[in-house]
Amino acid sequence: MKTGELRRAAAAFIRDPAAMFGLGVLVITVAAALGAPWISPYDPLVGDGAHRLEPPGTPGHVLGLDDQGRDILSRLIWGSRTSLLAAVVPVVAAAAVSLVLGIVAGYAGGWVGTLLMRLVDVFFAFPAVLLAIAVAAVLGPGLLNVMIAMTVVRIPYMMRVVYTDTLQEKRKEYVESAAVLGARPWEIMFRHLLPNVFPSLLVYAATLTGVSVVTAAGLSFIGLGVQPPAADWGRMASEGSTLLMQGDPFLTLFPGLAILLVSLAFSFVGDGLRDALDPRQRSLVVKRRRGDSAPSEASVREEVGA
Repeated sequence: MKTGELRRAAAAFIRDPAAMFGLGVLVITVAAALGAPWISPYDPLVGDGAHRLEPPGTPGHVLGLDDQGRDILSRLIWGSRTSLLAAVVPVVAAAAVSLVLGIVAGYAGGWVGTLLMRLVDVFFAFPAVLLAIAVAAVLGPGLLNVMIAMTVVRIPYMMRVVYTDTLQEKRKEYVESAAVLGARPWEIMFRHLLPNVFPSLLVYAATLTGVSVVTAAGLSFIGLGVQPPAADWGRMASEGSTLLMQGDPFLTLFPGLAILLVSLAFSFVGDGLRDALDPRQRSLVVKRRRGDSAPSEASVREEVGA
């Protein structure tokens, strides 16, 4: 994207209240994860057996204490580290692999493209969550194995997005012009096609990260993720679920709210990026906010410079 287009996209993103809310939540969460050793009021692994299951509002413990006397707020802060790692790292790794394989499959076509995409279709035969559970179960519990399982599950979906965009872009004039001027295939793929397919992948990756937060928490909930006594939102929800019917819902409520809020934040950011990076969508959003009637095709083309 050109500098002017980036500025317009950034301005459109900033004007989106939901996207800015989501970005704010993510900034706070990342800051808490990075600053956990300094901002956490207590050691998340050390409990006080004399003060178990203290409710929220207990002096010195804003969110209360769990069944082992550990401070819930401290465990939430430290748990943001593992929860973000388990969600973000697999999406980034899957995006890098998908970007390369998707562009190669889309531009090369022929038997190379057919082979790569048929392998992807095999993964689509299984529900993503069940496939993640199966891979994690084979590898064994642990944060690293969860990230590997999540990466394997995300690659087919992201690769399909890159492949589809590459098929559309390679028919455009700038690709044909580059080929006529003598550009090598790898130059066309990674110098010309990559910048034009990356925005769609970025939008999809942001939205998919929100789903990954929930999936990673689910793997920890059923015992395939981070193992005790380490702090993790999914593990905290699992431990609290056993006491839910005994009148202590806050043990599950707080980690559940954290998972929900961060997942929604990634979704809001993804929607904001989609609206900001797509010139046509950006034009429609601006006119809706102004209260104007739906723009015609000609007016949209004129505004985005198509």
